Amino acid sequence: MEASLGTIIIYARDMKRSADFYAEHFGFVTTGEVREGLIELKAPNAGAGILIHQAAKSVKLGQVGVKLSFHVRDVEVFVAEAAARGLKFGTIHTANGYAFANVKDPDKNSVSVSSRAHRV
Repeated sequence: MEASLGTIIIYARDMKRSADFYAEHFGFVTTGEVREGLIELKAPNAGAGILIHQAAKSVKLGQVGVKLSFHVRDVEVFVAEAAARGLKFGTIHTANGYAFANVKDPDKNSVSVSSRAHRV
């Protein structure tokens, strides 16, 4: 199954300030509205989008402040295929018509696969 990097999730202490930074300095387009706990920023040139997520107080920013989120159509199939190759994702979560699962890369960076971009 193919996967493409479509979204970067950035954990932030001040969601609006972070969204404004990427909009102002890098040309991302956003309404600034918090929906489903996220502020969505669209790339100006069809590149990867950004989702700003509220950081928990326990998160040490600069160490786990970014999460790569790969768009996949079927999270369960992708996770099963990854497991067959030796990569074990955590629990598959469902929310608002999509699913996602998390894993860490070799450097302990957060990575997820999500069907959010493909929901109807």
